Amino acid sequence: MEWRDEGVVLGVKRHGETSAIVEALTKAHGRHLGLVRGGRSTRFQSLLQAGNSLDLVWRARLDEHLGTYAIEPLDLRAGRLMESALALNGLSYLGALLRLLPERDPHEGLYGALAIIADHLDRVEIAPALVARFEMRILSECGFGLDLESCAASGSREDLIYVSPKSGRAVSASAGAPWRDKLLALPGFLRGEEAGPTPADLADAFRLTGFFLERDLFAPRGLPMPDARRAFLAAAHAAR
Repeated sequence: MEWRDEGVVLGVKRHGETSAIVEALTKAHGRHLGLVRGGRSTRFQSLLQAGNSLDLVWRARLDEHLGTYAIEPLDLRAGRLMESALALNGLSYLGALLRLLPERDPHEGLYGALAIIADHLDRVEIAPALVARFEMRILSECGFGLDLESCAASGSREDLIYVSPKSGRAVSASAGAPWRDKLLALPGFLRGEEAGPTPADLADAFRLTGFFLERDLFAPRGLPMPDARRAFLAAAHAAR
């Protein structure tokens, strides 16, 4: 078995005395692990860092085997990202989100989004909004996407400013007014509005996504919300 693909490194674990197991989100083969022989050597140290994009050739005798990676650099972002607490915590959190997906399950759209986020993860004016949108995509890819196209009560497509915590559907201002204290705020940038999000918008966005991530993805697996998420949000707040 052999294939060639590009991938963004999510994590690296030591294996034996000299090798490393690399976890990457690949473009066509999903989240995939492989052994890099000699991966702990100085030669590979700068390549095998979370956030780097690599050219990967995977080989194994059988498809279900761990297999080995032959690697070449494509975009070595990690050196820059390691200088930013925001980026480091963001990379850790993105990895935790992606581990909710089945291993080797292709998600080409998520790969493209991850590569874009990795390019901007050290920029506080951009990174939080990108991560919030990525959380939305993870919910969707896992079968828990929010329906933000029309009001759950009236069918209107105008003035959608709430989300029902029960149904995950948008609610308009007028329909939601009597229950606004029980609804989640829906910031416009999560619906594709062009205006840049304010700090209040970002707080609302992460409150919204966090509710559904915890309820539908982490809690059913017996997992707490990742510490890296709290650290990322704290770093974003401190950097503003």
